[in-house]
Amino acid sequence: MAINSGDTVRVHYKGTLDDGTLFDTNQESEPLEFVVGNGELIPGFERAVIGHEKGETVAAAIEPEDAYGPCQEGLSHTYDREAFGEEPMIGGIVPLETPDGDQLLGKIVAIDGKDVTLDFNHPLAGERLNFEITIEDHLPLSEY
Repeated sequence: MAINSGDTVRVHYKGTLDDGTLFDTNQESEPLEFVVGNGELIPGFERAVIGHEKGETVAAAIEPEDAYGPCQEGLSHTYDREAFGEEPMIGGIVPLETPDGDQLLGKIVAIDGKDVTLDFNHPLAGERLNFEITIEDHLPLSEY
């Protein structure tokens, strides 16, 4: 029986970038369980399993618009180097708290004199994500 929106599935997956870099996998752990179409995962991942069946392995190339979106230039901000407790390094991750108490992670992308620029885009924004998804189990909505 083919997977539809609303069905529960359990999958193993491996995610790579176009250059072959592995960014996530659960192949050595328990399968990921989710309800298709509930918005628990990036849209492209959820859509990739629709129409497939238990036991199948699906290859999916997911464009940024269906993953973490494109990089947005407005999400980079410059701060005074003295605001950092340690010597900042390009590529370093800096946690900041918003006035609402939420925590954001910024990646140091530039250091120019006394200025340090942080990028608050998701680390995978702007990237095409390639997944190999193996459908381990499928519970159709009609079986609830």
